[in-house]
Amino acid sequence: MLKDLSYDEVRKKCDEISETYQINEELFYGVIEDWDGTEKPINDKLHGVFQSLLKVVSNEITTMEDKVSLEATCQMGCAFCCYFPIIITKLESKLLQMTINNFDSERKEKLYNHIEQYFIKYKHILEQVPDNTDEEIGEVKEAYKKLQLPCVLLDTETNQCMAYEVRPIPCRTYMSYSDPLLCKENLLPKETVSFEFLYEPYISALNEFLQWAYEDGNTGKITYPNDLYETDYLFNWMSKS
Repeated sequence: MLKDLSYDEVRKKCDEISETYQINEELFYGVIEDWDGTEKPINDKLHGVFQSLLKVVSNEITTMEDKVSLEATCQMGCAFCCYFPIIITKLESKLLQMTINNFDSERKEKLYNHIEQYFIKYKHILEQVPDNTDEEIGEVKEAYKKLQLPCVLLDTETNQCMAYEVRPIPCRTYMSYSDPLLCKENLLPKETVSFEFLYEPYISALNEFLQWAYEDGNTGKITYPNDLYETDYLFNWMSKS
């Protein structure tokens, strides 16, 4: 396995992925078919579909890495990417919160106490966050990153995500295969990679599952299709939890 690749080496590997790799959409739709066939309450199904689809996304990244001999240099306790803006849909925020509510009582209490303190500690910085609807997303990222505002789910003492197994797609698909110091020394490192194209099959499968639920007359805690189209910063969704 290669480590600490140069920018050109990373680009070459990514080009190879683009030329040779095809997303296995059957894996995404297999998830929703399996869960649709279970005899469980709709909210349990939604929770299961959400977690299973996130795992498919991560597994697809691993498959791509193996195909071109890539190995991420991201390490436990490395949290530079946790200072980027994380924008997700209301649908995803509800599914995330459903999962958090299923954590054991000690973990859930610790996380919600952390979130409460987060809005107290970073109140003055949160007031400076740029509008997330700005079309110039690059400018939004740069302005946001300059604020050095940590993710609402980041434990800054351990530099670990407090809901790592269900971290959102933007976090899950952002990878580094170069020297980890590049993330530390650069506001927006060009060497990093985002497999953001995996969002399309992920959200399409979620949407189809919800269409089936909607046709059956029960979408649980999800307001369909409205929740699919409303977006906001993750911290804003968590402030409403």
